[in-house]
Amino acid sequence: MGAGFLQRKSTRYGVPFLMMIVGGSFGLKEFAQLRYDFRPQKTISKEDAEKLGITMKDRKEVTLETEYEKIAKIDTGNWENVRGPRPWEEGNKMYEEAQERAKKTER
Repeated sequence: MGAGFLQRKSTRYGVPFLMMIVGGSFGLKEFAQLRYDFRPQKTISKEDAEKLGITMKDRKEVTLETEYEKIAKIDTGNWENVRGPRPWEEGNKMYEEAQERAKKTER
């Protein structure tokens, strides 16, 4: 059984192929994890955020329960789908401002 078993094509080519697939999966997992292990984790303090003009709420103030209560108060049964303006349509102020900025940079 030993010599014949090792001479089969499925054993000679299939087992190394499967080992490569399974081993590559584990190796790829380790390399992908490096991306998250050495990622710079910057936390910003409330004071620094206020200097930048960002108002942050306290962590105790924003919880899942308080946000659920805000959403529960909204009437989701009666609503109307309103289409927003497209950038290329007339009357879109943001589009007009972008056009003006583009004209200024061309000069």
